[in-house]
Amino acid sequence: MATILVTGSRGGVGSWTVDRFAEAGHEVVGVDRRLPPGTRENAAFKAADLTDYGETRQLVAAADPDAVVHLAAIPNPDHHAGSRVFENNVVSTYNVLDAAGAAGARIAWASSESLYGTVFAEEHWLPDAFPIDEETPTEPEDPYGLSKVVGEEIAARVARRYGVPAVSLRASWVNYPGAYETRPAREGFDPATADPSGNFWTYVDVRDLIDAIEAAIDPETAIEGHEAVLVTAAENFIGRDTAAAIEAVHGDLPDDCDLDGDEAAFDLGKAKRLLGWEPEHSWREAEGLDVDGPDFV
Repeated sequence: MATILVTGSRGGVGSWTVDRFAEAGHEVVGVDRRLPPGTRENAAFKAADLTDYGETRQLVAAADPDAVVHLAAIPNPDHHAGSRVFENNVVSTYNVLDAAGAAGARIAWASSESLYGTVFAEEHWLPDAFPIDEETPTEPEDPYGLSKVVGEEIAARVARRYGVPAVSLRASWVNYPGAYETRPAREGFDPATADPSGNFWTYVDVRDLIDAIEAAIDPETAIEGHEAVLVTAAENFIGRDTAAAIEAVHGDLPDDCDLDGDEAAFDLGKAKRLLGWEPEHSWREAEGLDVDGPDFV
């Protein structure tokens, strides 16, 4: 079993990730700004300010992890000053990933589909082609998306500097079984009145995202250097033809559009080739589940 350090361990994705790895018998070190109120077998929790390099380096070195999963971040620019979002996300990512590289740990961290620029843009726009893939230009206007672009450059630098594998997981809107937030958006969807969707109604189930994290840090996965990988559900959450919905709501569609039915607007081919990963969960079954999440938070 491995020692796995997880940042953002009190957050949604972080707490589910700690729970999964601890359940599998790994030794988990969960890091967040505050300690959780509860405990978890096979998990130790540390409180730290990840924007402090010395504190972060000391904590990672003491844990001596086999892998580091960096999930801590301010998740969007809506509730904080843009400068705070950018500085917090970039500095903490540099500190955590550099410390992980110095420790020789495999790295997976939460990038975002927001780096393409479509999610928080002042004027919603369309890419030149669908589906969007890892080669689609990143053109963010907002501090959150920009922090993810810089974070991927940090991950690439760490992989070069320390010779460790690093995977940037470009995840979409994360939903949780038993607590999906997709139903109201789908049931209230009217192409004639709907607002443009920055991620084209794409989401990912937290269980699938953790599967991708597991694959990214698995020593058996042949990764060299840094790789960016899209991680989304296979289909949109509105249950409609994706291309038709984009054209109706956004008022246009790129000439280069190869989308079939309700499939996601993002290409998942690289995740399958590199990680052997494909999404297994859909809103169709997950919305109705009664699932308890982690109880230590």
